Amino acid sequence: MSIQDNNIVVGKLGSTYGIKGWLKVFSFTEDAESIFAYQPWLVKVKGEWQEIRVESWKRHGQGLVAKLEGLDIREDAQMFTNAEVYVAADQLPALSDDEFYWRELIGMTVMTTEGYDLGKVTDILETGSNDVLVVKANLKDAFGQKERLIPFLDEQVIKSIDRTAQRIEVDWDPGF
Repeated sequence: MSIQDNNIVVGKLGSTYGIKGWLKVFSFTEDAESIFAYQPWLVKVKGEWQEIRVESWKRHGQGLVAKLEGLDIREDAQMFTNAEVYVAADQLPALSDDEFYWRELIGMTVMTTEGYDLGKVTDILETGSNDVLVVKANLKDAFGQKERLIPFLDEQVIKSIDRTAQRIEVDWDPGF
């Protein structure tokens, strides 16, 4: 079991900022600043996982910058450039039964309301208007599809999501 199995990527560290060990931070959380609410961060540097804490952070222009504990000079901070930031999955807030983290949907089987197996969710795209499930079709798909893009429209297309069965039921034409 790898460290990624129990942890969630919530952002990425960018280039250094200034000479005192600050780094740019790219947050993948819905509210960008909430990345700082999750501590400690887990970061892989030179093949080794390190637990790090944020000493201080601030907004800078359109982005965010952070000072990590123990990094006091630019040269030390440079080795963290481009490292993904993980946090323990159990730090994320619990969701209600009808709410889902994207990571929970990845790998779920997608079935039509008529019982046709469309394949498994491999990715989710953010399009602005609505999210889109990327579904890898089964090898012997009767409609010759390799991949389907299914809009994540609750009630209209997405009829139900069953965490236990790992299944999403959709009202969708398999030939589409």
